Amino acid sequence: MVQQLISLLDWFGICIFSVTGALVASRKEMDIVGFALLGSVTGIGGGTIRDVLLGVQPIFWVEHPAYLVACVLVAAATFFFAHILNHRYRSLLWLDAVGLALFAVTGAGSALAHGASPVIAVAMGVASATFGGIIRDILGGESPLILRQEIYISAALVGALVYVLLTGWGFNADGAVFAGFMAGFGLRAMALYWRLSLPRYRARSGSEDSD
Repeated sequence: MVQQLISLLDWFGICIFSVTGALVASRKEMDIVGFALLGSVTGIGGGTIRDVLLGVQPIFWVEHPAYLVACVLVAAATFFFAHILNHRYRSLLWLDAVGLALFAVTGAGSALAHGASPVIAVAMGVASATFGGIIRDILGGESPLILRQEIYISAALVGALVYVLLTGWGFNADGAVFAGFMAGFGLRAMALYWRLSLPRYRARSGSEDSD
């Protein structure tokens, strides 16, 4: 039952992230092949890196090509409908927040299912949630969201951590998934709305390197 829920959310997250990749392609005025490329690497990129690090063979989308097909179809559909969104960048940020929270939970859940320790499961949740977006932004010539001032990786970390902790404490599986998602999405949403960020390093007197 837990794995079925994780799989369902994984599908939803892949489709959401594929849309964000396609929206970046629309901002760069790419052709439909560019849409398919960015949509695919965003949708399955994080999960691919997760599976590689965990040593899972075959990688999930190689075993189930429907994931790749879904990414291409979603991105292609976005090619025809992206113009409807009046504020595509703002839509990108909020859709990315949903995908981030979903993949933080599903990535951690997948790692636990493959026998990973809780610490590694949290790390894999963060990797699943963020690496696809990193690849998307680099290929699309955008400043990666993880380098912005707003809280980003921390939101994925909180979402994955809440899910893993609740799972370890024997909480209801559905409740753990929902709590993890809401923790990650809630933190990212607050960061977007109020422009919250963690304290940044500031140069101090005498810290400059001398010639």
